Amino acid sequence: MPRAGLDAEAVVTAAAELADTESLEAVTLARLAHRLGVRSPSLYGHIAGLDDLRRRLGARGARELAGALTVAAAGRSRLAALRAVAETYREYARSHPGTYAAMQRAPDDDSGEAASAGRELVAVIVAVLDGYALRGDEAIHAVRVVRAALHGFTLLESEGGFRLPISLEDSYQRLIGVLDRGLADGVFAG
Repeated sequence: MPRAGLDAEAVVTAAAELADTESLEAVTLARLAHRLGVRSPSLYGHIAGLDDLRRRLGARGARELAGALTVAAAGRSRLAALRAVAETYREYARSHPGTYAAMQRAPDDDSGEAASAGRELVAVIVAVLDGYALRGDEAIHAVRVVRAALHGFTLLESEGGFRLPISLEDSYQRLIGVLDRGLADGVFAG
């Protein structure tokens, strides 16, 4: 008999808590079952295994981040919107490191929940880039560049990759400025 109150959402929530406090690699079905007070086989009534759990966790992260970025960018355009998105992105990665890690791999199936959540996240960034008059393929190239820059910085920061005694905040703001100038200068025009 399934434990009362245990459903797929509760399983993903517990996985997110474990991933964010320890790491994505710490999320195993055995540890998650122990945390939820059930036996590992009981989880299969709610998820289809570890890969499914990680896809669901990634989808949750993409939706959370898309919502946070939407709020951050509201009423702003160009540099102000880009700065708000970049700062919110960095804060999400810091606050939810395991969930953030789960959302980095593109899903294999374009029709699933993770793919849908990924499209929502991309749509928010495309909307922010609309202020730079980027459309179609140009906008997708720009989304990739912005994502690579923000992800690269946050990953290096989280792994202690910046050791020089110069302000990381100043460096991050300069990165945002470089992105803004590149987006504004038509670098992405085909």
